[in-house]
Amino acid sequence: MIDLKGKNALITGSSRGIGQQIAIGLAQHGCNIILHGRTQKSTEETLKILEEYDVKKYQVFGDLADEDQTTDLIDQVKALNIPVDILYNNAGIMRPYRHDIWSHTTEDWLETYKVNVVAMYKLCSAFIPSMINNNFGRVVNTTSRIMDQPQLAPYGASKWAVDKLTQDIAVALKDTAVRINYLDPGWLKTDLGGENAENPVEAVLPGALAPVLVEDDAPNGQFFSAMDYKS
Repeated sequence: MIDLKGKNALITGSSRGIGQQIAIGLAQHGCNIILHGRTQKSTEETLKILEEYDVKKYQVFGDLADEDQTTDLIDQVKALNIPVDILYNNAGIMRPYRHDIWSHTTEDWLETYKVNVVAMYKLCSAFIPSMINNNFGRVVNTTSRIMDQPQLAPYGASKWAVDKLTQDIAVALKDTAVRINYLDPGWLKTDLGGENAENPVEAVLPGALAPVLVEDDAPNGQFFSAMDYKS
């Protein structure tokens, strides 16, 4: 297990839910945390939770469905003048459940892919090159093992795209000290997972940290399941 103390971690979608838990988990390991939410105020609750940890905390914001806001978010992070050692692409959206599986709209598809895939790629593009230069980096892309749900086809398809994108980027990182992997947090009680989910959101730890804690020569472009580490 590597030492993360003093590393800087950017966690998208860390205003609540899974992202908030990941922020807590990484702060417990001594990471400085860059929180992200859609608006400047949306990460205030997570910021208060992190007050008990002796780490630096930063806040950035932007709607990942909007290309200009995504670019501005990247600029906000770079303006902090600190290296991003860990990029946790946790943010994701799910468009409405369509009982009529043939009624998914073009907006459903485009909005889902903008957030779940395109913004993820842009963030990887913005921060992985400097990780390579700094000879350290950990990137985790949140995926899902949702299956047999044509009513949520755009979401399911976007998560398969996340898997493939991660695998492809991993090839480019083969001879570097940067590791990129993808993680299924499991079915959790969150705004997205719903009240009928099998596990409380807190169950995502410690498993969600497993792909961050791998060594430099460890798995790359591999799948992790947070529930495999559930106590």
